[in-house]
Amino acid sequence: MTNKNFSTKTKKFKIGLPQMLLLFVMAAAFFYFYFFTLVPNMIAGFVVPLFQPTLEQQARVGFVDFDGLVWGSTSKDKELANIGKEITKDAINKEYIFDFSWKVRAEDEHGYSKAKNEWYVKAPILGEMAIILEPYIGFSIVALVLSFATALLLTMFMPSGIGFMAVLFDRQIENTKVKLRLQTGFSDDVIELLIMPDDKLAEKEISEVRSAFRLIWDRTMTEDIASPFQSARFADVFDNDTDIVFFRNEAVYTRIKEFFSDFVVIEIQDTKNALLWRRNRLLILKGFRLYMSHHFTEKYSNFVTGLAYGGAAFLIVAVGIRGLKFIPAARPSFILLAIALEFTMLSLLALTLIYTEEEERMDRMLKKMEDANRSQLEALRGQQADIHQLSNALVGQTAEIIRARVETAIEDYMTSGDQIQKVVAEEIAKKIMFSLRDEKPNSYKTYGGDSRR
Repeated sequence: MTNKNFSTKTKKFKIGLPQMLLLFVMAAAFFYFYFFTLVPNMIAGFVVPLFQPTLEQQARVGFVDFDGLVWGSTSKDKELANIGKEITKDAINKEYIFDFSWKVRAEDEHGYSKAKNEWYVKAPILGEMAIILEPYIGFSIVALVLSFATALLLTMFMPSGIGFMAVLFDRQIENTKVKLRLQTGFSDDVIELLIMPDDKLAEKEISEVRSAFRLIWDRTMTEDIASPFQSARFADVFDNDTDIVFFRNEAVYTRIKEFFSDFVVIEIQDTKNALLWRRNRLLILKGFRLYMSHHFTEKYSNFVTGLAYGGAAFLIVAVGIRGLKFIPAARPSFILLAIALEFTMLSLLALTLIYTEEEERMDRMLKKMEDANRSQLEALRGQQADIHQLSNALVGQTAEIIRARVETAIEDYMTSGDQIQKVVAEEIAKKIMFSLRDEKPNSYKTYGGDSRR
């Protein structure tokens, strides 16, 4: 019966072409925006304030904000006239140049040279040579991570028909329900009652939940003396005036925690919160927690840790190559790539650790095994009770009733002449057929012996 409930009530949520196509289209659009607009502004906002002329120097030297993420130093008399204009060779003195644009610069026209896919940084504190940054090498990983993170975030708000993360959240809700049924042995209706949001549960009548709560109460009976609910009967703590929401959240959850494990209660509560996300997609953290805590961290924690170590190894190699002077100081883009990659991997590792349960993996495995064994034990106890009840019915006072009914049926059958004749005819026919089968081999053997003679 349990397997039947699983097949009829478990919904199927699969990732298909609409979810994948929308995700990659959104990621591509955000990558284009981040890489060509946001990242240059972020890097310029970080580099320029650090290396631009100080306030004392700007009192003697002009510093102009040219058109398109370009800054340069000039004389004081040319400062106001060049603000917001295109940079030219005559407008700068080449002491300070910060160019984060996507335009080609020529020495004859602009006073310095750079390619279209390069950024140019020059300041006295950075040395005599200008620093050439290659954004396709050093910052593409940043734009790629930000674009996919934004696309994944937006799909959390979407319906499951088109949202990539929405499908993962909905699928994890259904998978956690199955896990709870396997761990506790409760039916679908009981599990739905345990994970039901508080406002929905408050709308139910006492009569609708009484039998389910009684079942949970009896199933989670414990012999632990320290248990506060060990000696209490269900009828003593539950009546028509009981607040069913408070009763479930306090008494029922506590008994499940004591009888099964803390992890089972955490699964119930996280699933209950995820159902709130299913009703209101703005509550993305509730659905995100269920997916991260009960799927991603359990399945991909070792993979994420390996990525973090791989990023660290890549960074060490990059720094070592830089120390050997194979990466010139004027082109540090490869070092920036290694730093950005390791930062991304460590951030993912940190996020994974935040949503990882505090108990050790071995403890979690032992608890799951204990939960399964308890569920099987309860099933065996139920079967034992049924068999005991049946044996009592057979040897008790009802035995005389059963015996009388059997004798009456036999008497009715024997008194029917047609039935007797039919049975006798069938038995005679069977005897004749058996005799013929037994005689045929013997006859053949005798005939064969005579022919040889």
